Amino acid sequence: MNSIANQDRLILRNLAYKKLNHALSDQNKEILQKWKNLSERKRDSPTVRLLFSNFQNEVIGSRISCTDARARKIEWTLLQSMVGRELFNDDTPVSDTFDITWQTTVSPFGLKPHTVHANGTMGFHIEPVIHDLTTELDKLRGGFFHVNREATKVYFDTVQDILGDILTVRMTMGSLSGALTSPLVYLMGMENFFYAMIDCPAQLHEAMDLACSVYERFYDYLEQEQLLLPTNGISSVSQESFAFTNELPADHVTKTTECWGFLESQETTAVSPEMYGEFVYPYQDRLVRRFGLLSYGCCERVDDLFENYLSKWDKLRRLSVSPFNQEERIGSYLRGTGIIYYSKPRAEYVTNPGPLDEEAIRECFKKIAQAASGCLLEIAQREVGTIYGDFERGRRYVQLAKETISEYWKP
Repeated sequence: MNSIANQDRLILRNLAYKKLNHALSDQNKEILQKWKNLSERKRDSPTVRLLFSNFQNEVIGSRISCTDARARKIEWTLLQSMVGRELFNDDTPVSDTFDITWQTTVSPFGLKPHTVHANGTMGFHIEPVIHDLTTELDKLRGGFFHVNREATKVYFDTVQDILGDILTVRMTMGSLSGALTSPLVYLMGMENFFYAMIDCPAQLHEAMDLACSVYERFYDYLEQEQLLLPTNGISSVSQESFAFTNELPADHVTKTTECWGFLESQETTAVSPEMYGEFVYPYQDRLVRRFGLLSYGCCERVDDLFENYLSKWDKLRRLSVSPFNQEERIGSYLRGTGIIYYSKPRAEYVTNPGPLDEEAIRECFKKIAQAASGCLLEIAQREVGTIYGDFERGRRYVQLAKETISEYWKP
């Protein structure tokens, strides 16, 4: 394998030193304490972050300097880990490590979806490859999973060679996943999925069981092959959060029940809680039994599901609260519990063109603060499509959010 040029290596090493300085700073220590307080169920200072997964080219791509593709991948990861600190001054913690995960693939049905994307936008249309489960169910029996050990080792060794004397290069693992409804909707389309609940419920149940079984076999494989890693501290929990907890091992794990898991079902927001309870909950419940702790939800409504379903999971520690929920209602459920109110505010206040409407932003976060008072509160501004390349816009937005939460949120 050809070595990476000295110029690219110098860029990467300089970034690694910068990351190390951030990790060792007093500001980072204060931020880490906030996260530890959340994990210990202390109602202290809520965390506030502006997430950039939908506008990465603005905050990372525009600043890439390396020329070698392998170096650019490492540079991207380093820059990504410091966006919250350098550009937005939010509460994203910075580690003194370079983290690498197993290169894995899990396909619960083994079919490739067909989507048509609109030019120049993130929007897309699903072209169903499954139209009728009564006649096409067998097409869904090809679920598989794969772990590419060799590619992971090559990447690990490359990073170790360049940065290992600056940052600890470590293997880590994100939360265990178990997407059930989204893979099926990507294959069927939303309408066909909804129709199946009425027209062929037995086949839909079988499809959900097929997907669930693939994940269960995957979890078994991770245990048998000793591929599990701790999910604690500054490691990833899906929906762009972190795994801080004092309830799970931080050094060594051998079972999935010692790890964080993540589930959601955005696609069933439009159906009744009873429909969710019939077609989704039983299969999610099987997966929850394999987790140590659970983070639940994406952009869906969870207010109508909490009492009869989600609250039954004593492993639930983080609940996504999107703007589509009755936020006060969620606050009443979570107040005084050990479940984090994971607030995902409306995105238009930062994405609307023109100057920030600071009054509207303050009012938005005032309502969140009041709804979540008495709750463990974590705020992550997701679903942002652009900040128009204006880093100061993002920084000011975070500042307004922090100031408002500090004024109105009560422990």
